[in-house]
Amino acid sequence: MLGFVLRRFVSALGLVFAVSLVSFALIQAPPGDYGDTIKATAMSRGGMGEADAERLAQQTRESLGLNDPLPVQYAKWIGGIVTRGDFGPSFLQNRPAIAVIGERIWWTLGIAVVCHLLATLIGCGLGIFAAVHQHRWGDRAATVIAFLGMTIPRFFMALVILYLLAFVWRSPTIGSLFSAPYVLAPWSVAKFLDLVAHVWPLVLIAAFGGLAYNLRVMRGNLLDVLRQPYVEAARAKGLPERKVVMKHAVPNAIHPLVMNQGLIMPYMVSGELEAAIILAIPTIGPLMLQSLLVEDIYVTASIFMILAVILVIGNFLADIALAALDPRVRQGAFR
Repeated sequence: MLGFVLRRFVSALGLVFAVSLVSFALIQAPPGDYGDTIKATAMSRGGMGEADAERLAQQTRESLGLNDPLPVQYAKWIGGIVTRGDFGPSFLQNRPAIAVIGERIWWTLGIAVVCHLLATLIGCGLGIFAAVHQHRWGDRAATVIAFLGMTIPRFFMALVILYLLAFVWRSPTIGSLFSAPYVLAPWSVAKFLDLVAHVWPLVLIAAFGGLAYNLRVMRGNLLDVLRQPYVEAARAKGLPERKVVMKHAVPNAIHPLVMNQGLIMPYMVSGELEAAIILAIPTIGPLMLQSLLVEDIYVTASIFMILAVILVIGNFLADIALAALDPRVRQGAFR
């Protein structure tokens, strides 16, 4: 088991390094840099002439190290992360990038974890119900839910909810995490309920797709397991159907879901990012979009790095959980 964990840890580090390299290169691939943003801002808002604005842009590039070759910029960035935990500066906010991201990342992860739990618990429960009631109305309803959750784009769901909030319900809870009276107020039941009133669209949109995936996988796996000889033997012994399903069938049908939990968590984060951008809720999503638009490269690269680490950690924990659940995986880990 220890050898299995060590191999997975080393491969995880290699994957994070590869993601950081590719993401940094892709961010730099489009033409232009933050100096061009400074030039455009100086001309449009400051009334500066093109020649003066270009000199200002060159000074900005020189001071920020943007004239260095791409490998040098990457080496400085990744070296700062490894040696000092420094993810580079935010050009736009003139602060460390990790401080800018830190203000929003915990909200993003908290919402994603809630979505993950809801999608897993509700999806597995509906999948078990659908498999047990195959070809009945409950199975058909669950199939419709799975089909809608897997096919409706999350940005489209966000646009529909935004339209309903803005033009039908005239809701005041758009574009923020809290209402004005609760922004600086200490935590209380009222503040928590106000938070829920603002973020429920994110939870609904992100959880719906994950719920549909869990439902579909659980239903299919459980139907296969219910046809296995050992399940028929348990029924032949006279065990109650509920005990046959929950004690003998479900534990063996849940392995693929455990294995895919590492992929589902990043799916929740990406769903939350899409919805947050549409609804302008201040989590990582709008920050990532803004940093891409103004070419704040270290903020963008750091966000990609953090999302990659979440994916790697999710897969690592899923592998450990599967090894703990299934003796066959544990035995294979020693080979």
